[in-house]
Amino acid sequence: MFADLGHFSQLSIKVAFTFVVYPSLILAYMGQAAYLSKHHINETDYRIGFYVSVPEKIRWPVLVIAILAAVVGSQSIITGTFSIIKQCSALGCFPKIKIIHTSSKIHGQIYIPQINWTLMLLCLAVTIGFRDTKRMGNASGLAVITVMLVTTCLMSLVIVLCWHKSVLLAVFFLFFFGSIEALYFSASLMKFLEGAWVPIALALIFSVIMYVWHYGTLKKYEFDVQNKVSINWLLALGPTLGIVRVRGIGLIHTELVSGIPAIFSHFVTNLLAFHQVVVFLCIKSVPVPHVSPGERFLVGRVGPKGYRLYRCIARYGYRDIHKDDIEFEKDLTCSIAEFIRSERPEHITRMENDEKMTVIGTSSSNSQGVSICADGGDDHEDSSEIVSAKSPEKPRKRVRFVVPESPQIDSEAREELRELMEARESGMAFILGHSYVRAKKGSNLMKRIVINYGYDFLRRNSREPTYALSISHASTLEVGMVYLV
Repeated sequence: MFADLGHFSQLSIKVAFTFVVYPSLILAYMGQAAYLSKHHINETDYRIGFYVSVPEKIRWPVLVIAILAAVVGSQSIITGTFSIIKQCSALGCFPKIKIIHTSSKIHGQIYIPQINWTLMLLCLAVTIGFRDTKRMGNASGLAVITVMLVTTCLMSLVIVLCWHKSVLLAVFFLFFFGSIEALYFSASLMKFLEGAWVPIALALIFSVIMYVWHYGTLKKYEFDVQNKVSINWLLALGPTLGIVRVRGIGLIHTELVSGIPAIFSHFVTNLLAFHQVVVFLCIKSVPVPHVSPGERFLVGRVGPKGYRLYRCIARYGYRDIHKDDIEFEKDLTCSIAEFIRSERPEHITRMENDEKMTVIGTSSSNSQGVSICADGGDDHEDSSEIVSAKSPEKPRKRVRFVVPESPQIDSEAREELRELMEARESGMAFILGHSYVRAKKGSNLMKRIVINYGYDFLRRNSREPTYALSISHASTLEVGMVYLV
């Protein structure tokens, strides 16, 4: 039970349980059973306990071993709780919280400060509230036997779904072990009012939190998918999107890896101007320590070339150090420029809705790709082409694209690179969406409570999405949008 949920291999658990844990448990329970069978008629039977059954000569050594076992067990429960919370959060069943990875090699070694403090407060509350080891034992007993009963039920599903064994074997397994555990479970329920209610209450509280968060997150995602802007709507607007295209790059953060988010149409239909270059940026955390710089970005095009709409998926490992906004802007711009220069069908990965993405590294990882340098950079004189941004405004620090030697770059790509450089010179604006999830009119009372109060409270008190850059507040635009689910 204290195997830390994936922190050990199957072989180590089998060896430890077969040769250490199981024999120890059998000997301990046999000894207690022998003592109870001999002393059960004593008038002082209320004193019968584990340490009473231990001979006095070894009582203190057993106490020391029990304390050490409690330390190991508590630490295992803490790390096991961290693993469960992380898995639930990854599945969208628990609010976003801060997860600290303590190892660069082992993915499962994590630390969650909020959960650690919560466990401490719960331990103090139970200890101060009960002040009685008997009540604590009743609560612990019901929790343990419930875990065993649930494990047996899930094991029967594993026999059928994972091992592909006969249903009769699963039913026999469930009936044989489940009937024994059901007896102990019913006996533990008799102590419900004497402390056993604590694990039931905690389980209900956390189940409600998980259900509310999962339900609200699912409805929000369904709203995003159903309200994605179609490519036909975009094509109907034309290259200017039906509004004035101003100089600069508009960076729109979205959680969608395909399609055009609803926030874009909301922005376009409410403002009279938009940037000449638009990038839909999606930040993804992958379950590996580091993502190599050569595989950092996935870059693609949204709509025809004349629209100047791009999609970029930035991938980060849990131990990657995120750069500041200036370095990130440089890498992002160079990756888009490299995508324009080397756009080839054989280098393209197809995504949903027939969108095409290309793996592009950062400027530092690709010495043969497009790079950015300031004036006076004589080290790039041997490059085949330099695409510069010429601005009629007052003199300012001049930045240019340095394009590596290439057989040729057509005029269309050259013009696209020049326009991208001009937009880079004009600056980059970060556009963030701020969603408010509300239940539709006519929804039942339970749904209004869950969405308008429960999910809204959890969303406001949970961790905000972690972006891979420190965004400058001076160049940030937040767009509010109401999600009716």
